Amino acid sequence: MADAHARFGVVHDGTVADYIPALADADPALFGLSVVSVTGDSHDVGDADHPFSIQSISKAFVFALVAQDLGHDEVLRRIGVDSTGLPFDSVMALELNGGAPMNPMVNAGALATTSLVPGATPAEKWDRIVAGLSRFAGRPLEVDEDVYASEAATNQRNQAIATLLQSYGSIDADPVEATDVYTRQCSLLVTAHDLAVMAATLADGGVNPLTREQVVDAVACRDVLAALATSGLYEQSGRWLATIGLPGKSGVSGGIITIAPGKGGLATFSPPLDGAGNSVRGKLATQHLSRALGMNIFASAPHPPS
Repeated sequence: MADAHARFGVVHDGTVADYIPALADADPALFGLSVVSVTGDSHDVGDADHPFSIQSISKAFVFALVAQDLGHDEVLRRIGVDSTGLPFDSVMALELNGGAPMNPMVNAGALATTSLVPGATPAEKWDRIVAGLSRFAGRPLEVDEDVYASEAATNQRNQAIATLLQSYGSIDADPVEATDVYTRQCSLLVTAHDLAVMAATLADGGVNPLTREQVVDAVACRDVLAALATSGLYEQSGRWLATIGLPGKSGVSGGIITIAPGKGGLATFSPPLDGAGNSVRGKLATQHLSRALGMNIFASAPHPPS
């Protein structure tokens, strides 16, 4: 990990996200790595304790909560797990699929997922989300109010997507309220270490490696990892699997999680992004560590002759 941090810390490609004004001030030099095993062992390098908003990485964990509550068959019916092959905020992807969200990792699917969180009111849904993600992290999580205010003032596209979902009958909730709850979940503050704990929880069948609490069951984790494999890195998901070979999820604030089933979770944080919205240093470091640690789930070697 120290080698990966030194090797890729000198990479200056990519740009910090600025379409959310509060993210534009992020220090592009920040770079942290964290690994947490299913036994709770952890290793942190660099800025692994620097707080940042979870953004789209929250989609994976809210989907886990919904998968737990609704069950496998209903989740596949309502949301799906197929890649769109288009950008994360694509309206065309929704229209081409008859108004049905194709997976929970793009914005249309994430908005539909959030709307399915049990609760009679938006406040009840929000309480369930923040409690659930805090259980994944093993500590109470809080909203970055500045990021939330900035996103809420600029989330008209997500409101439009939610309204389109409603027009197709793909969500039952009020689209403005659903978008607001989704915006709040994206504004939760985490660190790379928190994300590694959360990823390790998915790697261990839903058991948090620090608290030993069963956050969700193993079936929900399996459904999340399948969705991450097909669409966690948006239109780059196929290339991600071909080069890294593990389920992963990125966020526009510069975080990436990667899950090695049965082994643990890796999280990286570095704000400069590529054109698809994925952290440049994070992708490079994850690829390096996947190869160095032999984590690629597709890797095989010839069986020795008997």
